[in-house]
Order: sequence, then C-alpha cells, then structure tokens
Amino acid sequence: MATLRGSPLRAQTAPLTRAIPSSGEMIPAVGLGTWITFNIGDDPQLQAECTAVTAAFFAAGGRMIDSSPMYGSSQAVVGRGLAELGRPDSLFSAEKVWTSSTANGPAQIEQTRRLWGVERFDLLQVHNLLSWEAHLDTLLAMKAAGRLRYAGITTSEGRRHDLVETIMRRHPIDFVQLSYNPVDREAEQRLLPLAAERGIAVIVNRPFRQGALTRRLDREPLPGWAGEMGATSWAQMILKFILSHPAVTVAIPATTRIDHVRENLAAAGGPLPDPALRERIAAHIGGL
Repeated sequence: MATLRGSPLRAQTAPLTRAIPSSGEMIPAVGLGTWITFNIGDDPQLQAECTAVTAAFFAAGGRMIDSSPMYGSSQAVVGRGLAELGRPDSLFSAEKVWTSSTANGPAQIEQTRRLWGVERFDLLQVHNLLSWEAHLDTLLAMKAAGRLRYAGITTSEGRRHDLVETIMRRHPIDFVQLSYNPVDREAEQRLLPLAAERGIAVIVNRPFRQGALTRRLDREPLPGWAGEMGATSWAQMILKFILSHPAVTVAIPATTRIDHVRENLAAAGGPLPDPALRERIAAHIGGL
C-alpha cells in the first residue's frame, strides 16, 4: 500500500477490503455485530429498527453479519431482517456453535441455519472455545463436505490466549475472532503476528468495549490531528487504529443506530494510520 508523501498515513482511496488468506476472497473490513443490540425479542418496533440498521449496512457496502446462539433472540432478529430485505446476495453469514454438549452441536447449527433462513453459512466458529475439540471437528467435516465455506474459533476480552495460540498453530482454521482496540492490545504480542504467519483471517470483536470506550471518550474533544486520517469521531479513530493493523481482516462493531452503522462503514474509507500514528492514537486515548 502506498504511503502519502509527507504524511504519517497509508493511502486508502476506496472503501477498505481485505483478503481472507485461505481463499483470497475479498471482504469489506467493517462488519456488523449483533451481541446485545439485536437481542430484542419479538418487539415489532425494535425489529423494524434492527432491519433498518441491516439495510443501511448493506447499502453502505457491508457484508459480514456475526451472531451466536449465546445472543438471545439476535439470530431470529437477523433472520427476520434478512427475509424482509430479500436475503441480499452479498451477505457473508458468520455464526457460532455454543453448547457444552458435543453431541448437540450439529442440531444447534441446523437450528441456527433455519433462524437465519440461509442455505449454508459462510463461516461457523466455536464460540469462546466451549467444547472446542469436538465442535471444531464438526466444522472441519462440514467444510470438507461442502456444507460450510470457512471454520474458525473465537475468544474475547483477552481470555485463553494461550489455548487460542495452540489451536492456531495446530489446526487448519480459516478465522480467529478476538478482542482488539487501542486499549486492549494483548493480541498484538502473539496472536496477530501468528495469524499473519499462518494465513488466518482475524475478526475483531468488542472494538468499542461494548460501547464503554466510546461513551468515555465522547466526553473528551476529538484531537485536531484526527483529521489527518479522515476521522470525524472517536469511533472512526478507534476503527482506523484497528484496521491499520495488517493482520486484521474485519472489525464487527454492533449498533442500534443507522447513523452509527454508516459512520462505522465510513471508517474503512480514506487513509489509515501508519505505525507512528497508531502509537500516538493509543497513547492519547490511554492518557484520557
């Protein structure tokens, strides 16, 4: 990627896409998470709001929607929204298996597929490594049989990184999902470099610490130098920091607001910070 002359930024003239290393498939670098935000039960007004967010996400060029059986009604809410929108062909469906019963994994996956209303998932992940050995065997068998495109694992909040590293080294996974932002940087030490080495795509969850980070920062003025990277909000600065790491494939912020989903997707346009500016962002946010 070219460097802007006289500027500590990497040029990015079009909305950012990243390659999935195991296939070369290009995917937009900002996706849509559903943890908490889509867990709204059967409330028709809230369902309409979630569908509107989903529509705005696709309209802005987004593809990956990520959910889990752990997320309450989120899967059904995603499915109803997709049905209302005609199940856009561009969808990249990312789901998880999350059950301590190894025998119940396939049944849970099938129930999830029905809730989404898709023929098959693009990506299935073992959620938070729960009964990971048996479930990963299931996912890899599904992939081999053509019933799944990609298989992966997830963790969050810096938990069990040693085990994540072991699985990344020993098993042929396509994706790893983890937490990463200017405050939570543990993944930089081993997991992100290992993902680059092993050709594993990285999904970043909790980019805003479930909103706690942006709520805290919103009380502070955005530094003037944020404009150097085209960031007009703290959320965009955080996402640009995350996406500027070359091992990161997709970040999946969750939101209930159309303006926020557009703002998040827009963070993948324009320049990204170089290593020096990345450190300036982390130091500034850490000092507030």
